[in-house]
Amino acid sequence: MEKIDIFLKKLKEDSLEYKELETAGYSLEEKKKTIRSLMNIRMPRAFSHELASLQNAYLQEELNSKGVVTLSDIPTIKEQFSSKSPYADRISLWQGDITRLKVGAIVNAANSQMLGCFVPCHRCIDNAIHSAAGMQLREECNRIMKHRRSLNGRSYEEPTGTATLTWGYNLPCDYVIHTVGPMVYDSLSEKLCEDLQNCYENVLECAFAHKIKSVAFCCISTGEFHFPNDKAAEIAWKTVNGFMEKQGGHMERIIFNVFKDNDWELYKRQIDKALY
Repeated sequence: MEKIDIFLKKLKEDSLEYKELETAGYSLEEKKKTIRSLMNIRMPRAFSHELASLQNAYLQEELNSKGVVTLSDIPTIKEQFSSKSPYADRISLWQGDITRLKVGAIVNAANSQMLGCFVPCHRCIDNAIHSAAGMQLREECNRIMKHRRSLNGRSYEEPTGTATLTWGYNLPCDYVIHTVGPMVYDSLSEKLCEDLQNCYENVLECAFAHKIKSVAFCCISTGEFHFPNDKAAEIAWKTVNGFMEKQGGHMERIIFNVFKDNDWELYKRQIDKALY
């Protein structure tokens, strides 16, 4: 508790708006929620070595309490479902918190600003990944976006379907690959489906280019971006298998990471189709 109090105190001192926030009577969970909130709303800017060290120690302790999940802990769909898919020994379906995965790279469903989610304790994957990685991730993303704005103009936003590689920092994975998925405002179109396919293809091409041998995909564009979950699962499955057929020889494992029971069932349906 003392270490958490010290970190929270330093975060408040670092804050531009909440220096005087009174947290003395907070429970442990309330303090943790406040820490995450202050990290979420913090605009990208330099931070002290002391603050970084306190943050890293806190996030590593949080990770240890959640538990790290390695590839050996996750069965392939061949082992789990007796799948007859040609790549069943290198594909997995896993339900849980993607920030626990010790893999080559996890995939973040980013927004076009590419700086993470600024809504305190929001339940989107972008918020979860940035919260677990730490402030360094937002700083790296900001450096990348500042460079891209210098090349493309001040109004630059990251296009849909690209893939951007960063370090994982306090995450157990080596890297995070950020991709901006398509947002569905009204009805689903062929163009939106192509955009989602591009997300998966470009993430895999990025992994191939950087010799990353294991990738965990979140359910890109579902949830906040309103892409229909069933069609998203179909596109993800087809695109990953198509990549494996063309140039997936280097890839040791691709994980479809889901959080909701409904998404588990939708991916299981795609796997079952490959049985026959």
